[in-house]
Amino acid sequence: MPIRRLPNQLVNQIAAGEVVERPASVIKELVENSLDAGARRIEIEIEQGGTKLIKVRDDGVGIAQQELSLALSRHATSKVSCFGDLESISSMGFRGEALPSIGSVSRLRLVSRHQDHDSAYEVEGEVDEAGSERKPAAHPQGTTVEVRDLFYNTPARRKFLRKEKTEFGHIQALVQRLALVRFDVGFTLVHNRRAVLTLPPCDNRAERESRIGELLGSVFLESAIYLEEQAGDLTISGWVAKPTFSRSQADMQYFYVNRRMVRDKLVTHAVRQAYQDVLFHGRHPAYLLFLDLEPRKVDVNVHPTKHEVRFRDARSVHDFLFRGLHRVLSQTRPQTPDPVLETSGMPGDRAKPELNPGVESTKRQQPLNWRINESPSGYQAGFEAQRPAFTEDRVGSSKDETGGDSEVPPLGYPLAQLHGIYILAQSVSGLVLVDMHAAHERITYERFKQTYRQGGIIKQPLLVPVTVAVSVSEADLAEANRETLARIGMEIDRLGRDSLAIRGIPALLQGADVERLLRDLLADLAEHGESRRLDEEMDAVLATMACHGSVRANRQLTLEEMSALLREMERTERADQCNHGRPTWVQLSMHELDRFFLRGR
Repeated sequence: MPIRRLPNQLVNQIAAGEVVERPASVIKELVENSLDAGARRIEIEIEQGGTKLIKVRDDGVGIAQQELSLALSRHATSKVSCFGDLESISSMGFRGEALPSIGSVSRLRLVSRHQDHDSAYEVEGEVDEAGSERKPAAHPQGTTVEVRDLFYNTPARRKFLRKEKTEFGHIQALVQRLALVRFDVGFTLVHNRRAVLTLPPCDNRAERESRIGELLGSVFLESAIYLEEQAGDLTISGWVAKPTFSRSQADMQYFYVNRRMVRDKLVTHAVRQAYQDVLFHGRHPAYLLFLDLEPRKVDVNVHPTKHEVRFRDARSVHDFLFRGLHRVLSQTRPQTPDPVLETSGMPGDRAKPELNPGVESTKRQQPLNWRINESPSGYQAGFEAQRPAFTEDRVGSSKDETGGDSEVPPLGYPLAQLHGIYILAQSVSGLVLVDMHAAHERITYERFKQTYRQGGIIKQPLLVPVTVAVSVSEADLAEANRETLARIGMEIDRLGRDSLAIRGIPALLQGADVERLLRDLLADLAEHGESRRLDEEMDAVLATMACHGSVRANRQLTLEEMSALLREMERTERADQCNHGRPTWVQLSMHELDRFFLRGR
C-alpha cells in the first residue's frame, strides 16, 4: 500500500482516541480551557451521562472573532509558541488537540465573546483547512462549548461507554477533583436538568474548608490537619487526615502539582512512608495536598492525559514531601480542648464541671515499671498540686489552694480504671477514655526510637559473610552507594561483576533475612535514590519491644500512675494512635453525654 497523507477527519479521530476516552474526558479538556481563560465561574450541563449533551460555559476572557475557526483546527493554541515554553508550562491545556478531536466525534458548537469586543460569534462542526463560517450570536463575555451526540459517527467507540449512571459518576468525580484545587472558581454541575453541585468561589480558608466538607464529608475535615511547609522553591500545603481516619481503599487521595491533579509513584511512596509508623495495616491514608514548584522543574508533557509528571530532581521532592508530612503527623497528640459549649436547656440544668480526681485507691501495688526512664513517683507531687477544686469562675482552668490559676491539661484528670483496660478521666469538655496498653505502647515506642537514634547505629560484624548474587546494575548501585549503606549499618563489598558480600549489619537486626534486606535496599535506591528500609526494619523491632514492654491488660494502676500516663501522652509525638494505627483515646463531650440522657429536650 502506498504512503498517503491522511485526511483531516481521520487524523482528528485518531487524536480523539487519546484525548476523548469518555464524556468525562471531554469535560476535563473543556473545563481546563475555561480555567486557562481566567474564568471565575464555570457552568457544566449534562444530559444522559454526557452522551446526548455536554455544555460548558464560562466567564473567561473569551475568543476573538477572527480566532474562532482557528480554535477548532489541530495544533492551534495560545499557550505555547516555542520549544522553550514546553519546558516551563503553567497552563492546564497546551497541545491544541482537544477541540478538533472532540469535534471529530460529535456535533460541536462554539460560541464566544472576547472581553474587548461588543459582539459574540459562533462556529459549528469540524473545521477544514479553509475554515468555517462565523455567525453572530448572543452571548456575554466568555465562552460556551456544546458537544452533542458524542461518538455518533464512531459507533464502535460508543459501545464501550458504560451506563448513564456510571458515566455521570466519572464526570462528578472529575468536577470534584477540579473544585478541590480551584477554590477561586465557582462550579455548577447540572445533570438531566437537576442541579447536583453548586459551589461558589472561595475567598478565604473558612470558605475553602466549607467546600472541602461538602465534597469530602465533614468527618474528613474534622479529622484533618492543615499543613503548610516551604523549603527553597518547594511549597506543600493542604490537609492530611489523622491516621485514625484511614480508608479501606485509596479513594480519598488528592495530590496536585502546580494545581494539576497527578498520580505519581514517587509522591505515593513519600506519603506512604510518612504514614508508615502510624497507619493500621492494610489501610490507606486520606489527604488533599498541593505541591508548588517552578514549572521548569517538572515535566507535565510525559503522558497524553497529563496525569503523570516527571520531576527534574525527584529525590529532593521525595525528601521534602516525606519530611513535611512526617513532621505534621508527629504532632498528633492530645491538644487542649475547646471550652465547653452549653446546650439549650433549662437554666441551671447542668452545673459547670467540678474536676475532682476522687479519693486515692486503697489497694496499693508495686510502682509500675514504665521503661521510659521515668518513675510514677516523680509525678506524685505534681499530681497532688494539680488536684483542682474546679470553680464556676472560669471554665477551662482550676485554682489551687494558693489561689493561683493552672490550666487543666488536655486529657484532664483520672477518675477510675475500667476492667483493667481503660482509664476514665474528666476533662474540661467531658469524659476521656484511654486505652492504657495502646497509649503506653506508643510512649514506650517513641522513647525507644529516640534513644536508638541518639545512640547511633551499632554494627554487628557477621562471622561468615553472606554472598548475594545480583545483577550487574545492582552491583554497580551497591558500589556507588557503599558509604551510604555503611552509614546505616550495612557493610557491603563487591566480590565480582555480579556478586556482593554482606559483612556487617545493624546489631538490632541480628537474625534478620539479610539477603532480602539488601535486595530491598537496592530496589529502593534504584527507584528513589535513597532508602528508609533499614529504619522501617529497626522500627518494627522497636515496636515489638515496646509492645512487650508496655503495661498489660488487667494491670491495676493507682491514680498517680494513671495521671503520669495521661501527662506523658500529652508530651509524646503521635500519641493519638498506637504503633498499629489504632486510636489511643476518645472523648465524649458534655453535649454528647446530654444527648444520651435526653437532657435539655
